[in-house]
Amino acid sequence: MTSTDVTKEAEDSGPGGYAAARLSLLTEGARSGPPRRSALAELTDGWLSGLFDAGTGGPGKGVSLVAVGGYGRGELSPRSDLDLLLLHDGSDDKAVAALADRLWYPVWDLGLDLDHSVRTPAQARKTAGEDLKVQLGLLDARHLAGDLGLTASLRTTVLADWRNQAPKRLPELRELCAERAERQGELQFLLEPDLKEARGGLRDATALRAVAASWLADAPREGLADARRRLLDVRDALHLTTGRATDRLALQEQDQVAAELGLLDADTLLRQVYETARVISYAGDVTWREVGRVLRSRSVRPRLRKLARERSDFLRRAVVGDGRALGGGKPAPERSPLAEGVVEHDGEAVLARTARPERDPVLPLRAAAAAAQAGLPLSRHAVRRLAATTRPLPTPWPAEAREQLVTLLGSGRPTVQVWEALEAEGLVTRLLPDWERVRCRPQRNAVHLWTVDRHLIETAVRAAGFTRRVHRPDLLLVAALLHDIGKGWPGDHSVAGETIARDVAARIGFDRADTAVLATLVRHHLLLVETATRRDLDDPATVRAVADAVGSEHTLELLHALTEADALATGPAAWSSWRGSLVADLVKRVSGVLAGDPLEEPEAAAPTAEQERLAVEAFRTGGPVLALRAQPEPPADPASADPAAVAGPEPLGVELLIAVPDQEGVLPAVAGVLAMHRLTVRTAELRSLPLPDGVEGSVLLLDWRVAAEYGSLPQAARLRADLVRALDGTLDIATRLAERDAAHPRRRGVEPPPPRVTVAPAASRLATVIEVRAQDAPGLLFRLGRALEAAGVRVRSAHASTLGSNAVDAFYVTGPEGARLPGEEAGDVARTLEEALRGRS
Repeated sequence: MTSTDVTKEAEDSGPGGYAAARLSLLTEGARSGPPRRSALAELTDGWLSGLFDAGTGGPGKGVSLVAVGGYGRGELSPRSDLDLLLLHDGSDDKAVAALADRLWYPVWDLGLDLDHSVRTPAQARKTAGEDLKVQLGLLDARHLAGDLGLTASLRTTVLADWRNQAPKRLPELRELCAERAERQGELQFLLEPDLKEARGGLRDATALRAVAASWLADAPREGLADARRRLLDVRDALHLTTGRATDRLALQEQDQVAAELGLLDADTLLRQVYETARVISYAGDVTWREVGRVLRSRSVRPRLRKLARERSDFLRRAVVGDGRALGGGKPAPERSPLAEGVVEHDGEAVLARTARPERDPVLPLRAAAAAAQAGLPLSRHAVRRLAATTRPLPTPWPAEAREQLVTLLGSGRPTVQVWEALEAEGLVTRLLPDWERVRCRPQRNAVHLWTVDRHLIETAVRAAGFTRRVHRPDLLLVAALLHDIGKGWPGDHSVAGETIARDVAARIGFDRADTAVLATLVRHHLLLVETATRRDLDDPATVRAVADAVGSEHTLELLHALTEADALATGPAAWSSWRGSLVADLVKRVSGVLAGDPLEEPEAAAPTAEQERLAVEAFRTGGPVLALRAQPEPPADPASADPAAVAGPEPLGVELLIAVPDQEGVLPAVAGVLAMHRLTVRTAELRSLPLPDGVEGSVLLLDWRVAAEYGSLPQAARLRADLVRALDGTLDIATRLAERDAAHPRRRGVEPPPPRVTVAPAASRLATVIEVRAQDAPGLLFRLGRALEAAGVRVRSAHASTLGSNAVDAFYVTGPEGARLPGEEAGDVARTLEEALRGRS
């Protein structure tokens, strides 16, 4: 059945016929995308025209039905609302009200969303002048039925008003777009984006149409229509799979939407959405800059004309001896040199008139570096010309090209907009072909704020602030750009990235020694933070392993700066004063080893006076005793570049010392009590203190670092009282935690991956290291401690680390006699822990 046949059936059969024809259109698989949206709009046009004609008894004079907004553009998605305006000349208000009822109620009866208004042309014009959103909707007004002249007159008037008022309304529109972006975020980076409201979404595409309609400036047209179409296709699929009028692409619906669109998986869908949003966002940046230039020139022009007249009159009367006009007679230059072949013009970096891109393969990098250094956007016209005419760089690159890349990366925040301009015309992948695999690649981890490619640029921005801390800033900046380049390949991205980094470093002209350093930095960019937060730094094997991997003090220095830049560019949850202090401690120890300091086996530290006091009191009372002590904030690093990188002082938490007569169940009891009081455990160390000579037994000393999940810390007396009850069995921690979970159930989202427990080989000579990766949840450490107790092992120390919703905990365990576990026994303990975690879910 053709769309004309469907429309006729809807017209002939009334609302029921329209509903059946609409359902048929939306369920037939042969039609999708623009053809289906157009057919749905045509079908709805016919139905509404029929309702209008039935209500007026004919074509209607002095009244018309007008589609506005998305419906006016003919972009009806399956669950789109109908934006309608009943326009009338004001001659018969009672008849118009009756007609409105005959139009609106059938729409509501079918369960369709309706955005409607009834106005005269004067009222519509007045409302548009007061409400920018109304004016934007009227720019897309389309006649449906009734008095065509009335509709045409309104369209002409509204467009004329828009063009006349553009100098005032466009800044207002720009502010509206900026507020929406602040509220909704950037579509190209969100894991659950709003396809309409987020920056780079459908609202922004509509705003660019409005700018073009003003005749004041125009948006880049290449790719913009396709980008809009792709977003509408995704929204159509979202409406069909959910059955709701929603624009938010939720995680749990992405696989279904991808299948509806014939895409491989949700990641492919997100990458397509991100690429589309990037086109719209970049077009918006270019367009709003052009609007700003035009408005500035309009405001300056009248004053310049007056000054020019006054100056001309003055110069006619005053001439210096050599015949030159007073003041030199030359206007101020319009172009200021930035670099060879690059000048500043009207607030942008552009190509000089003498530039010859076809003869200068370094020019794209030179222009980009000059623009970033000057804090200027790189002209779109310049980038397009460079992309169309510049010859490829030779392999290896000349030294100037490599230096210009380093200069670009070291320019700080301005690097981002210049890099985006290069990407928009495909210059980045031409310079670095491996970039294609990470471009717009989503990262399904709540810790990450950015896609992989943007994260790499953000890391370079952060690293630019650390260049004074290292002896080779160029290696730091290039390593920042490449450290996650392996995420486009299967397997461990650090291993894959090392291979890619070697290839890229050689291609851009680094010598063999520098290439080796870059490869090491990429391979081990996670080494410091993972070791510092998950390993016992007092264990010589920990420090030796890092020293062997790094190899030299200079590489360690670079790796330290890269680690911080990477974490800061990831998101707030990836870096803190606590993590920074642990990494700094590890770097200090490894630096000593690399400098030749002997690495001795640690001796058991003598207990402090406070620890001895607690141990004696625990022995005397036969029960637990504890003390809470706040940890001081380490001094701020003066070399930290970005003031926004550290959001003020952050306490390292509180030291909780607990002494208790040695007995079974201490670790799960303490962990459970802390979970009940909503305390986050960062580290936990356990040691046994012998009692005085002649006294049998020992006291277990637990040294914890904890922080309040929210609110203030509980009183020590309350913690001790609950710990006493937990140890004597009168406090059922498991039940209490389960009751709390039941009272406040967590919102179910995407099913997390299953937990994984592994034995870290050769991680310590003193104990067996068991690493747990699982979804973070209240009481997780309690369940792990209970499983370890059931496995019959002793916990020497525990190191807890949480990144977003992921917990990574490392346990140093021994057998009952204090020795490392044999390989097979260690594997059995790991499997026991994993089964315990899987059993809960």
